[in-house]
Amino acid sequence: MTIAETTAGPAARGPGRPRREGHDERILDAVAALVDAGTPVTVNAVVAASGVSRAALYRRWPSMAELIAAALDRGRASIELDLSGDVKDAIMAVLFGDPAAARGRGYSERRFRTRLALVMENPELQRAYWSSHVRRRRGAMTQALEEAVRRGELRAGLDVDASIDLINGVFYYQSVVRGSSLEDPATLRRCRAAFEIAWRGMSDDEAAG
Repeated sequence: MTIAETTAGPAARGPGRPRREGHDERILDAVAALVDAGTPVTVNAVVAASGVSRAALYRRWPSMAELIAAALDRGRASIELDLSGDVKDAIMAVLFGDPAAARGRGYSERRFRTRLALVMENPELQRAYWSSHVRRRRGAMTQALEEAVRRGELRAGLDVDASIDLINGVFYYQSVVRGSSLEDPATLRRCRAAFEIAWRGMSDDEAAG
């Protein structure tokens, strides 16, 4: 599975011919298409599907895990929260307003489930995806909860990282354990009820004692 031995991150650019414009996009689109089709993602398959040389692939990603991790977020929307008003309302607008838009119009539920299956069967890919993508996507939620603490909407000393795990876990449980669609109204009602319980615990000083 490895292109090179290290998985520290994208390969540093060395001497030689400069990168061609659009190569990264062609490679990532090719990997995403292979993943969506259920086709094994190998160096040969990516080279054939993208039309990019093996050497160009090596220069960009040091391992297949890093490459697949990057492609798994292809088409996924970035998380943006409007914190000019109530923080809780801003979070709920993203989580429950329009699930397809929040996930990204080009990011189907099928790809979401495929991503889950891939990372669960490949610990190297799981670590790469966490390091390069999941932690980055948590930034907006981290900022929102920290702002809620600053305003007094959530209790002082709140473990923000654990709180994000708790909120995200509500949605993953529906998909992974219950096998429910996150676009099903009944599923969203359960998620909303669980979120309300979590928020009360995060805002209640007595519950921390």
